[in-house]
Amino acid sequence: MALPKNVGERDRNVRMIAAAVIITLSFFVPGVALQMLLTVIALVLLFTSWTRTCLAYIPLKIDTTKPGAG
Repeated sequence: MALPKNVGERDRNVRMIAAAVIITLSFFVPGVALQMLLTVIALVLLFTSWTRTCLAYIPLKIDTTKPGAG
């Protein structure tokens, strides 16, 4: 089963920028656990922007690929 593409271009760009900010922030926070958590969050954002599929959007029926959405 193929997952639907539901992440639009603007949403994708915001996710990539947020991931870059979070990765940078993870270098400056104390504690390995918090650094790992921030890294995982950033990786999820990068993965969803790369695949253009957000699993949280599916049950909520959100699709930012449509014009005027997002």
